[in-house]
Amino acid sequence: MKTILFFGDSLSAGHGVGQSNAFPALIQKQITEAGLEYKVVNAGLSGETSAGGKYRIHNWLNRKMDIFVLELGANDGLRGIPARETSQNLQEIIDVVKKHHPETKIVLAGMEIPDIFPGRYAAEFRALFRQLALKNNLAFVPFLLEGVVGVPHLNLSDHVHPNTEGHKMLTQHIWGVLKDLL
Repeated sequence: MKTILFFGDSLSAGHGVGQSNAFPALIQKQITEAGLEYKVVNAGLSGETSAGGKYRIHNWLNRKMDIFVLELGANDGLRGIPARETSQNLQEIIDVVKKHHPETKIVLAGMEIPDIFPGRYAAEFRALFRQLALKNNLAFVPFLLEGVVGVPHLNLSDHVHPNTEGHKMLTQHIWGVLKDLL
């Protein structure tokens, strides 16, 4: 059986809805229904930044991974971490996965932040994901939270994390890219 490793933050971890209702578990249901031989492993950690992920990835390198879904960066954006730093951290994660698992297919889940941030930060942040995907020839989900962010009935009361209905939309975004790799 092949393995898909979701390496992310609270979105993957299912903050507020539990792992069983988070999009990685919903992806597993779609895979099972399609009769495909893949096991989803959820390595989501609430609060994780790209810097934290850069160090935490080493705990997962001894695991089998046929597909690696990288879903980090939202917390960087919320904290205003420089886009260049986030990009460098994500690149290091990509590099170490490629080095230890050269046959692994990598999917990058892009993130955006509102244009309310001062200066060019929001544009630079949005662009960093596209640039990484192009540079590394990665399968790419342009904006994981598209159609979910800012929509009250798709989010928890914190207005940040998707509810179960929101996670269904995230599943659609990921599945749209992932299904072609299976």
